[in-house]
Amino acid sequence: MTTPASPAAAQPASDAVKQAALNAVNRYAGQKGNLLPVLHDIQHTLGYIPDDAVPVLSEALQLSRAEIHGVITFYPHFHPKPMAPTVLEMCRAESCQAMGANRLIDHARQKLGCDFHETSQNGQVSLEPVYCLGLCAQSPAVMVNGQPHARVTPAKLDKLLDKGA
Repeated sequence: MTTPASPAAAQPASDAVKQAALNAVNRYAGQKGNLLPVLHDIQHTLGYIPDDAVPVLSEALQLSRAEIHGVITFYPHFHPKPMAPTVLEMCRAESCQAMGANRLIDHARQKLGCDFHETSQNGQVSLEPVYCLGLCAQSPAVMVNGQPHARVTPAKLDKLLDKGA
């Protein structure tokens, strides 16, 4: 099985991406194991981690592109594409499922017109799965732009999205 070439392999990084990557590398230059803080820095600066940042980081950190790509794809909070202004993260853990998360997820999919790892039809909400928000005793739980919400019903979710989106 072959893997298609990523856009990062086909084109050089834009000036903004290259600058953000190099600034992050310089900021954490003396720190051992600095890939995670560098990636967080880039995402904080740009809102996501563009594919074309990978070769810049590979050269600057002396890591393979595969290592960097593996870290980006392993951690669900790193986003390889721009996110909408509102990010809705929905818990998929067992406790939340037992308390109605699947019904809540179906409601969100229908309301937004998108699935996980996609953006709503109006471009305002990105829908992301998470596996445990630590609110098991108050499930089902979601996060809207990093703010946790517990005991969420479809009606409560609608109100949260109307406020945030």
